Amino acid sequence: MRFAVGTQDYRSIATHGGRTRRFLVFEAESGSDPVEVERIELAEDEVLHLAGDGRPHPIDAVRVVITGSSGEGFINHMKRRGIEPVTTLETDPVQAIRDWFAGTVRTAPPPEHPHEHHDHGHHDHDLGDAPQERHGAPA
Repeated sequence: MRFAVGTQDYRSIATHGGRTRRFLVFEAESGSDPVEVERIELAEDEVLHLAGDGRPHPIDAVRVVITGSSGEGFINHMKRRGIEPVTTLETDPVQAIRDWFAGTVRTAPPPEHPHEHHDHGHHDHDLGDAPQERHGAPA
């Protein structure tokens, strides 16, 4: 199964999923270590905060996206793409994937201070506490 982990430096998990431009992509299965298979660097107009739901996106090939604190708009956007959004307090990408499989993700709270948003054709930017659902590993 494929995971994308948002990062600013390709080493630690980024704190704002919707603004993240760099993603580590891992193949992972329960009981084995995640293996990095790709790195994605998005153009400025491809960041998930700005990308509309109607066009293909490089992140579409993953099943789970893991980031630090992210608002409700980002979470809903991922769900509409069929991607499970996970926010975590963990900073290590591999450990975050292990935590997902173990069901022990320490969920990051939404951002405390909403930031200014510009209308880019979608209106679901409200920041709030969206419940995290862990779907678990496939049977």
